[in-house]
Amino acid sequence: MPLTIKVQGQDVMVVEEFVYLGSLIHSTTGSSSDISRRSAITRAAFLKLYNTCILPIFSYCSDCWAVSRKIDALDQWCLHMLLGIKWYQFVQNDDVRRLTKQPKLTTIIQSRRLTLFGHIMRMDDNTDAKRILLASPPADWRRQLGRPRITWLSIVQQDLKQHHLTLLDAADLAQNRPLWRMMSTYGATQS
Repeated sequence: MPLTIKVQGQDVMVVEEFVYLGSLIHSTTGSSSDISRRSAITRAAFLKLYNTCILPIFSYCSDCWAVSRKIDALDQWCLHMLLGIKWYQFVQNDDVRRLTKQPKLTTIIQSRRLTLFGHIMRMDDNTDAKRILLASPPADWRRQLGRPRITWLSIVQQDLKQHHLTLLDAADLAQNRPLWRMMSTYGATQS
């Protein structure tokens, strides 16, 4: 049974700590627990700000990007800044991800890209988006010298390869919208 005392005829329970006017009052009269609590609240607020303001600005129209590998460095830098981790502290990126519970930005973009691919595959065959996506070059066409450009469809094929799907299998699977949504959303974040 918890210890109680009488204050002006009222029973008041004796506790180790309580919040009064936003401050954590601890029985040791130290302020370290209040500082830790406020630090956690600030971190949570910054994560909300990061998720609601920074990520949408950065990832706007990212489902149409053909290259997205270099953006994880920016994402990681933002999370390090958010947590106040300096470069010389040698905190591993996986530890930062685990602490913030944030997926990689490339994973979010991959999920969006696969969602867009499924949307296009469910369109009517006569729509411009689907015809352009599935068009093959004319027989007399030759590509320019040099390394071939990275196309959106080749990136989608790489994404699908992680799920052990070919482009044709994915086009068939995309016709089932709930199944495709589950695969593109949860499959991208879990792979």
